[in-house]
Amino acid sequence: MKHIVTFLAALTLAPLAALSAAEAPAHMPQPKLTRAQCEANIEKEIAKMAAGVTAGPYRADWRSLKAHNEAPDWFRDAKIGIYFHWGVYTVPAHGNEWYAQRMLLKTGKKTYYQYHVETYGEPDKYPYHYFIPQFTAEKFNADDWADLFVKAGARFAGPVCEHHDGYSMWASKLTPWNAGDTGPKRDTTGELERAIRARGLKFITTFHHERTRTWYPRVEGWPTTTGDPQLQLLYMNIDETLFDKIFQAKLGEVIDKYQPDLIWFDGQMQFIPEPYHLQFLAYYFNQARKWGREVMVTTKKLQYPQEVSVLDFEKGRANALTPYPWLNDDTISTGSWCYTADLKIKPAVQMLREFLDAVSKNGQLLLNISPKSDGTIPQDQRDCLLEIGKWLKANGEAVYNTRPWLEYGEGPNVLKKSGSFAGSVDYTDKDIRYTRSKDGRTLYAIALGWPQGKFSPAILRIDDATGGKVELIGHAGSLKYRVDDKRITIDVPGKPPCDYAYVFKLAGFKTSITREAAAARDEAMKKLQSDLNNAYKAEGKKQKAKKK
Repeated sequence: MKHIVTFLAALTLAPLAALSAAEAPAHMPQPKLTRAQCEANIEKEIAKMAAGVTAGPYRADWRSLKAHNEAPDWFRDAKIGIYFHWGVYTVPAHGNEWYAQRMLLKTGKKTYYQYHVETYGEPDKYPYHYFIPQFTAEKFNADDWADLFVKAGARFAGPVCEHHDGYSMWASKLTPWNAGDTGPKRDTTGELERAIRARGLKFITTFHHERTRTWYPRVEGWPTTTGDPQLQLLYMNIDETLFDKIFQAKLGEVIDKYQPDLIWFDGQMQFIPEPYHLQFLAYYFNQARKWGREVMVTTKKLQYPQEVSVLDFEKGRANALTPYPWLNDDTISTGSWCYTADLKIKPAVQMLREFLDAVSKNGQLLLNISPKSDGTIPQDQRDCLLEIGKWLKANGEAVYNTRPWLEYGEGPNVLKKSGSFAGSVDYTDKDIRYTRSKDGRTLYAIALGWPQGKFSPAILRIDDATGGKVELIGHAGSLKYRVDDKRITIDVPGKPPCDYAYVFKLAGFKTSITREAAAARDEAMKKLQSDLNNAYKAEGKKQKAKKK
């Protein structure tokens, strides 16, 4: 799984210590950790992980790792979590979280070069690492964030530990460029871990650092080709073997320090050779056994086998019911994943209805928010989260601890394709989504708009109504209904009990779906799996071509 990348190590910039006061921000500090110290600590972490693999039941091979439960019940019960793109890239607050790369692209539609030059100067005069001391997070309050996550209805939460820019958002001994020694000079991940766990939520960590070495443009004379040994550990202007070790060691350090319940990965994991993945997974699973907890991993495009990790769709969902749990990671905004000055926030009604669609199909949501560089979460994002939380507080029994029913739903407005970047749907009162209690005794029919007068799902069949009871969550008392030829018609109150979506609770009935609905479901599931398999094969061929 090796890939070939030309190594550029030209000594084109003066060492960091030699930068003049005129070139650097007045408070540009010298990193505390030396390159030699970092490399020694990396080797120690790799050795510790190797010992942890041999000491536990999980071995560094796929057959052993597939014995792990890839989707524990806590994840399937939790349904919704929150993470956040918060890092150095929020200082320029322009474009998106790829600023560090795009400030170096002189041409193309995705370039931020001209903006950077006009605002700060040429990249060799004002490089990306000059933003680090400005990332002070002076208003960051982990307890305030955790309280907000609870109010939003989240059951798991945690940070983007490292994005493609090479900056570690925790107190690390493996790189000089970490939040404990630079920028905030605080272990922000540690503070969040304590605050999130104190409120009974699961703690997660997400990683995008698998592609840093191939992500930065290598322009002679610019920081990404620097010979400074410390800066090379930020811009990853290093040899491939060291980069691969850093990828694994950073995972091990976060596992050791924060014991995450879930580790999420971004794409292009195939850039890292397989042995490093196997060592990480075996170490993580073995450590979790010592902690007495069930942990899990998610990847995009099945970059780990489906028996080992949960499939993640970026800004997407399945368009059919699936037999396996999956995750949708989406962002609260219409644009960038990180805070920018012009960020626009999606309406709560859109976020909530798309979330309910995912849950009905065996999905879970990891929702991204975008804090500012000073550590504040803007009010418009808070308002959206609180609206979602308000709905979940009233109607959560139809979401938390539920499982999919015989079919995910019905109605005219459907997602046209499965996978990442699947687009959005405008749902109405004609669209219904189903969930059920884990014991199968209660069915929840969720109308994604307020039905007028009568509510009569088309695919739902009542095989036995003896002892059956219908309620509208939030409305006092039972609802009147009748069953004719196995089809139920429910009298709807004149006033909705909440906003956005409405939960009809059917308890005590024996239910099924029409033959036509069952046939359509089976065909949709078959097509979905075929489409996904073809997409993964195509992705594999594309990545093999890139390696060559």
